[in-house]
Amino acid sequence: MKTILDFLAFKKKNQKITMLTCYDYTFAKILNTSEIDTLLVGDSVAQVIHGYPTTLHATVSMMILHTQAVAKGAPDKFIVADMPFLSTRKGLRHAVESAGELMKAGANAIKIEGAAGHLKMIRHLVDSGIPVMGHLGLTPQSIHQLGGPKIQGRDEITADNILKDALALEKAGCFSLVLECIPEILSQKITETLKIPTIGIGAGPHTSGQVLVLQDMLGLNGAFNPKFLKKYAQESQSTLSATHSYVSEVRAGRFPTKEHSYE
Repeated sequence: MKTILDFLAFKKKNQKITMLTCYDYTFAKILNTSEIDTLLVGDSVAQVIHGYPTTLHATVSMMILHTQAVAKGAPDKFIVADMPFLSTRKGLRHAVESAGELMKAGANAIKIEGAAGHLKMIRHLVDSGIPVMGHLGLTPQSIHQLGGPKIQGRDEITADNILKDALALEKAGCFSLVLECIPEILSQKITETLKIPTIGIGAGPHTSGQVLVLQDMLGLNGAFNPKFLKKYAQESQSTLSATHSYVSEVRAGRFPTKEHSYE
């Protein structure tokens, strides 16, 4: 299993870090046998698995449940779990308790969106033995404040603010940083400036690593086609094809056969 020291070593060796989201035992079990470096139990589980329109519907209890499932299926992988919407805004005690529950559920680290109002809390969590991954750029928990899923850091002022926040998160003790939907030149500048590694999604090729949502990467969401996404499979089509074959054989009486029946 990787550790936070491996993340720092990857950065020094210029070795790319690979990350995918994972929300359930079945996919975790498959990914546990892969070469993926780390799994993210993202609050995107609210959208991908539970069908909500945004990540705002994820709760601490939801994140605990899915973290437990992934930890059971992927005991050999480094697992990061998201701190969901407002879990860091109900006071230090609530944040510590929530992060602690996620760690007990099987996470090796937690991820927190944004820097403003979080720096002292992050330092406290790190000092308490909880590794923290930061997240800047497009922060989905602030989707309404940002005016929708828009590219961040396109002008000089906002780009400078993101760089300052990245440095502040590093100083607060974050061991790595997700950069989401920011211009390539900005992510390159941040990556070159920080000592800790960056993991990009929609942030270009110059970050220390990349993360995608597993179901998006597998082509399970045919309607979702943002510019940053590359689909490495078309599993929605193969699933439909397999389902059609199953329905056809059952209706025609071709399944089950003697081969699939008990004497």
